[in-house]
Amino acid sequence: MENRKVKFDSHTNLLQLEEHMYPLVDVKTPNVFHNLFPYEEVPKIAFNDRIVPHHMPDEIWITDTTFRDGQQSRAPYTTEQIVRIYDYMHRLGGPKGKIRQCEFFLYSKKDRDAVYKCLEQGYEFPEITSWIRASKKDFELVRDMGLKETGILVSCSDYHIFYKMRMTRKEAMEHYLSVVRECLEIGVSPRCHLEDITRADIYGYVIPFCLELMKLSKEYQIPIKVRCCDTMGYGVNYAGAVIPRSVQGIIYGLMIHAGVPSEMIEWHGHNDFYKAVSNSTTAWLYGASGVNCSLFGIGERTGNTPLEAMVFEYAQLRGTLDGMDTTVITEMADYYEKEIGYHIPSRTPFVGSNFNVTRAGIHADGLLKNEEIYNIFNTQKFLNRPAMVAVSNTSGLAGIAHWINSYYRLPDEKKLTKDMPLVSMVKEWVDKQYEEGRVTVITDNELVKVIDESCKKLSIALV
Repeated sequence: MENRKVKFDSHTNLLQLEEHMYPLVDVKTPNVFHNLFPYEEVPKIAFNDRIVPHHMPDEIWITDTTFRDGQQSRAPYTTEQIVRIYDYMHRLGGPKGKIRQCEFFLYSKKDRDAVYKCLEQGYEFPEITSWIRASKKDFELVRDMGLKETGILVSCSDYHIFYKMRMTRKEAMEHYLSVVRECLEIGVSPRCHLEDITRADIYGYVIPFCLELMKLSKEYQIPIKVRCCDTMGYGVNYAGAVIPRSVQGIIYGLMIHAGVPSEMIEWHGHNDFYKAVSNSTTAWLYGASGVNCSLFGIGERTGNTPLEAMVFEYAQLRGTLDGMDTTVITEMADYYEKEIGYHIPSRTPFVGSNFNVTRAGIHADGLLKNEEIYNIFNTQKFLNRPAMVAVSNTSGLAGIAHWINSYYRLPDEKKLTKDMPLVSMVKEWVDKQYEEGRVTVITDNELVKVIDESCKKLSIALV
């Protein structure tokens, strides 16, 4: 205790006692935390009530894995589709580049062609980075393509080290460090993907490994990023939960004990237990500058943290969108549905067809009087999607007119009023449905069909 230094922390403006160093604990048998993850039972969330302080970084951002993790769970995108989505990402991120990076595979010629096409766009953000096998040949490929950074898989739980890699912790660390050094030797910045960190021995392996990474970074004067990969979605954001499941505990350990600066820490979450968004937000709050996301959450198994969700989390935490153009989110959703053929579930927040549609009759009445009552924010302004009211037996002429105006996004000079013949014809059809015993709301497809037929009878066109 007497030999430990007292130093000033500029972030908290408090004197702090220097922490102990954490050497590698090279166990003979794997520690797979079966007390927390008994395979024949539901995983357990345990608490020790060790609380760590908030440590929001000066700057936070989003990185994207749509073209890497996102492509591992669906048919590969074409080169043209990748370039189009990359263009959308650039527009969404805005002039400050809040969508900081996109990562790409480099395995095939098609992968590399897509990277070249995106590089030709000349955008500063999102910066194009790669994800490759840990080999010198692949590192040289990254350098030759003009990329500054690449991801490297460095699985860190004993499940992976002992059972998949058939190594000891010491052997795995030495192997990883030699690969990282090879990457640094040719001037490429490594991004170390700590796979399965929420089942890893944080103080016995992860922190000692990251301490060595920071030594290499200092030796070569090249940044080394650490991506915390919650591969199985086990992370929790509850105060006082034990590591390795505690998100804030992991981030605290990396910053305070391993000396990894916030701008070099990134969180990569999965949604197996419905916690991807809350865990990513927690990572920001406790010191990670980056959260790694996939568009619409498309990714392995239950998917990754949805990128569009973190855009709105950013705005709620910072009180500003910092130039991000959120209307692009709706354009991307339309592109996926109409051009790529990907079906977005109707109740998906921000992008699903029903996300801002009010169906209950009493709610619809409130929405028609003042949309702030039942709409989360001005969805017309931020997503170019007006609040909608589903049509039922309680909608009335005004409700049907509102539905048509909103669904077809009619400009003010073309908006329908409740006394117009088209509205009356649609209401007659709706009333007949319920007179014959219907109890469910009318679907959008049904209404579009009836409106089309009615327009033909009236010899008019809505758009």
